Amino acid sequence: MPINSFTDYPMSWKPDRDALKRPLYLSLALLLEHDITNGFLAPGTKLPPQRELADFLDVNFTTITRAYKLCELKGLIYAVTGSGTFVSPNAARSITISKDKISNEYIDLGLVASFEQTNTIVAEAGKTVMEKKYLEQLFNYNDPTGIPHQKIAALNWMKAFGIHADTENIAIVSGAQNALAITLLALFEPGNRIAVDIYTFANFIEISKMFRIKLVPIPGDEHGMLPDELENQCLQWDVHGVFLMPSCSNPTTVMIPENRKKELAAVIRKHHLILIEDDIHAFLSAGIIDDYGQPMYQLLPEQTVYICSTSKSICSGLRVAYMVFSDAFKEKIMKAIFNVNVKTSSLDAEIITELILSGKANAIVAEKKQLAQSANHLFSEFFPQPLHTGHPLSFYRWLPLSDNVHATRMESYFLSKGIRVYHSDRFLSGASTQDNYLRIALSSTNSLEELKRGLEILEETLKL
Repeated sequence: MPINSFTDYPMSWKPDRDALKRPLYLSLALLLEHDITNGFLAPGTKLPPQRELADFLDVNFTTITRAYKLCELKGLIYAVTGSGTFVSPNAARSITISKDKISNEYIDLGLVASFEQTNTIVAEAGKTVMEKKYLEQLFNYNDPTGIPHQKIAALNWMKAFGIHADTENIAIVSGAQNALAITLLALFEPGNRIAVDIYTFANFIEISKMFRIKLVPIPGDEHGMLPDELENQCLQWDVHGVFLMPSCSNPTTVMIPENRKKELAAVIRKHHLILIEDDIHAFLSAGIIDDYGQPMYQLLPEQTVYICSTSKSICSGLRVAYMVFSDAFKEKIMKAIFNVNVKTSSLDAEIITELILSGKANAIVAEKKQLAQSANHLFSEFFPQPLHTGHPLSFYRWLPLSDNVHATRMESYFLSKGIRVYHSDRFLSGASTQDNYLRIALSSTNSLEELKRGLEILEETLKL
């Protein structure tokens, strides 16, 4: 088609032909990235078909293909077979969830903390550790994956969740996010695909972007990811792994029951996928919720990297998590740990170990369960939920909204009212949906009274 015939042709994106430099595909990819990150192309925008854009720019079709591919690897765009290529919902902004950029003037219902009221017990354990005769041994480079007695304590802790492993197949790392980054670096390559829930852990989305990992959204129901949908995607794409939070999915609060775990395990086994099991909420589920059963690691020990962080169960600030893995993954994971961490703080790990061995960790968990129960009861007074909606002791709730709203504007609006909340778009792993939710943290306020004030503001604001 003659290039001039496109002058007045309606296209969602018309890059400046004069701005292109060689290599053309890279220049075009940079132009697309610029227009997305600067807000000129809104999330969900359907990009011009590749042949149409090639004709418009008077370049080879493969130039467009390579440019789109680069942007897809960066998580800026995604392709839907038979429908086209679209701007990713979170392409223009970081969705990393952290404590930064919020004043004490606001009530935080956004970041999911850990009922920090129990940290006085942690502080006492810290004092005990500082008096140990072997304190100096905690300050060197030795035992980069954890001191042996710390690993034994970790295995004793996880035994209650159904985890049984050798000390050679466990490593102590700096929190669940560190464990996720190590796993992606060790076992996946740029361009690999990992299946995830449609709404998934926001920081996993960001980490995947950094490592150029493609996320494949899989529909689910009240019991979690649908096995048949995972099977269909594995047949359509070369899927390499699966990321799941079976004990309490973040953000939806869905817990995967035993029967669904077995069905998912069958698909994962059949397609030789690597399962990343983030079981950070196992302490709220194992032995408490009847349908929880066992971790998926027990069903797929050779294919699973099991992650058990102590940030929610014991203390968020110490950043201690346990990774359990098979011999097949051991060498690569060890290499990644050495190159990323050198080692995790033995002092931090020792405080957690002291809490476990003294029984104080169980006391902390018991108190947090009571606080979680009270917080969930308080939430249900303001926002009654149908029975069996998500995990009953979740540290956060998933609140449906009736109106279609702009995510960033809504978050800013609530902040102006005195509370911070997070819109569901932060947790979208793929295409935008018509559904809208708020994830409401219940564990971040200084007291239940402060949580009540925040929920009152939330309720009143939603009525406006």
